[in-house]
Amino acid sequence: MPVRALAAVTVALVLAASARPIAHDIPNDVIVQAFLKPDGQRLHLLMRVPLEALRDMDVPQRDRGYLDLTRVDDALRTAATVWIAREVALYEEDRRLGDPEIAAARVSLPSDTSFREYGTAVANLRGPPLPESTDLYWEQGILDVWLEYAIGSDSSRFAINPGLRPLGQRVTIALRLLTPDGRERAFELHDDPGVVRLDPRWHQAAARFVDSGFRHILGGIDHLLFLLCLVIPLRRVGTLVIVVTSFTVAHSVTLIAAAYNLGPEGLWFPPLVETLIATSIVYMALENIVSASLAHRWLITFAFGLVHGFGFSFALRESLQFAGSHLLLSLVSFNVGVELGQLLVLAAVVPALNLLFRFVVAERLGTIILSVVVAHTAWHWMTERGAQLLQFPRPAADAVTLLWLVRAAMVLVAAAAVAWGVRVFRRRSGRAATPSAGSEFENLGGGVRL
Repeated sequence: MPVRALAAVTVALVLAASARPIAHDIPNDVIVQAFLKPDGQRLHLLMRVPLEALRDMDVPQRDRGYLDLTRVDDALRTAATVWIAREVALYEEDRRLGDPEIAAARVSLPSDTSFREYGTAVANLRGPPLPESTDLYWEQGILDVWLEYAIGSDSSRFAINPGLRPLGQRVTIALRLLTPDGRERAFELHDDPGVVRLDPRWHQAAARFVDSGFRHILGGIDHLLFLLCLVIPLRRVGTLVIVVTSFTVAHSVTLIAAAYNLGPEGLWFPPLVETLIATSIVYMALENIVSASLAHRWLITFAFGLVHGFGFSFALRESLQFAGSHLLLSLVSFNVGVELGQLLVLAAVVPALNLLFRFVVAERLGTIILSVVVAHTAWHWMTERGAQLLQFPRPAADAVTLLWLVRAAMVLVAAAAVAWGVRVFRRRSGRAATPSAGSEFENLGGGVRL
């Protein structure tokens, strides 16, 4: 073999040996930082991704497995293309944008803080690379990448589907949108959120939150058990309308109040609400068991509905980032979704209970059995959640607590006004209807009527 050919083969073998593939387990938690800024006819996407999340890459290395920073550029651009540019989907007015250009890609140290602001992130990407003598393993480094997309106008409405779920077991994307008028909106996206409209139109926000409310009520077992306790003794349409409406109005009051930060912010508050929700289920079940008077159940339901509204707000809190400028509309839409879910549950449960009490078990005995099962389940929830609540210190008597008390008083006054309105409406409706034996509920065969 000629000397030159032998030398070429030797060099190729050395280079192949120094560029070893990186393959390792999928990391548990991956945090991605991102900026999105429309500017003229270009859309800039800056992303920071841990290199350990970019697997199966041929990475040039030098002694002791450190990155060979003199030859790492091609590997970085390949990683940016395969793991980011091909996976992230951006939309302008619901039209998917074409493939981006990689304006820059570089390795940064874990201690680098340039992605705290858009300007410093740009400066870092435009700046000189790390010194060639830097000792850095692939798993310890960070990939900073700058992608540019061609757009029609920076005043368009944009959407994103991150597509970064394969990076880790749990992926969190901290995205900040910088609008042309200088405003900044922050989003926190988890795993695979699908298409996220960053500035939704009103009907898009409404549709999203109706769906969210519908799914939440069907997946909230504690809210469904509370609803079941309401339905067991009250299965006539007129009675259900009054009681369910009082629950709806009540949880709407506190849900909206919480969305506008009128609720307490202490860590003790969520476990308190969860404990009270379990308590409400126990109370309603016991009331069914002892066959208490149901004349004022709508008022008790209203009081417990205020508590359940705060429970709904905990589930809704993270989703409000997708409301855009339509906060109140989104809250109302969420409530609409909740009510649609409740109607679906009622449409299934009421006929089932009627059939059960008609053909399987007597109504009184069946009411006791079902209520005992619900009470037993809710009692365990109440004790477990109460134990968690006791682990938190009592709120301090300071200005923050005083401010919350004032806000709580405002919410209670609003709730009392709504309850008074419902009561007046109920009295007038009762006068207009054919009078019966007072205003008490009477048990009649297959159900309860006014």
